[in-house]
Amino acid sequence: MNIAVIFAGGTGQRMHTKSRPKQFLELNGKPIIIYTLELFDNHPEIDGIVVACIESWIPFLQKMLRKFEINKVVEIVAGGKTGQESIYNGLCAAERFSKEKGGEDDIVLIHDGVRPLITEETISDNIKTAHEKGNCITCVPATETFVVRQNNGSLEIPDRNNSLIARAPQTFRLKDILEVDRKAMAEGKYNFIDSCTMMSHYGYYMNTIIGPMENIKITTPTDFFIFRAMIQVHENQQIFGF
Repeated sequence: MNIAVIFAGGTGQRMHTKSRPKQFLELNGKPIIIYTLELFDNHPEIDGIVVACIESWIPFLQKMLRKFEINKVVEIVAGGKTGQESIYNGLCAAERFSKEKGGEDDIVLIHDGVRPLITEETISDNIKTAHEKGNCITCVPATETFVVRQNNGSLEIPDRNNSLIARAPQTFRLKDILEVDRKAMAEGKYNFIDSCTMMSHYGYYMNTIIGPMENIKITTPTDFFIFRAMIQVHENQQIFGF
């Protein structure tokens, strides 16, 4: 099976929103997280969806799932103190769903609830690559120069032609990511920046695909304005056929 784990535990401090978390901000009457969930709900290869959400907002999310007819969500779990903990809570729910359905070698696509601008092709490519090679990280080419500060204060400048920016989905065999997550927590490591960093730390080779440049994470007001513009572009393409 192919299971999506969508984490939506952030509080939106960089968005400066006081009334609601960033994933529940609305565009055209629809929360950002619903835009994200629709992509997975409508994808023919996705068998189930788990959402890790701020606990106090779970009732509101349940209401939105009914309103917008999101049908593949099998469980909503409370998020954790860190992104890693929120993802782990979602992975445990995915494990329960897998056992209930008798799944073997299941694939899990880990995605951020505030990345609504991915495509069906990106999801399909993740699934195909992960089934063939064991994992898949969605990336985009680096368009600017990176500067890495070393411990001694010197700067390392990687070759931009060989640099990629990791985004999401990040896709793994469910048993692999759970094994590594549990090992990390047993060692007291709860703050890996993302799942591919954690998997790489424990010796896994990461496979990549190139996703769309518009696959941004909506964390600031500027990001929201870009999202609004891209939705308008997509709507115009549907209306006018260009």
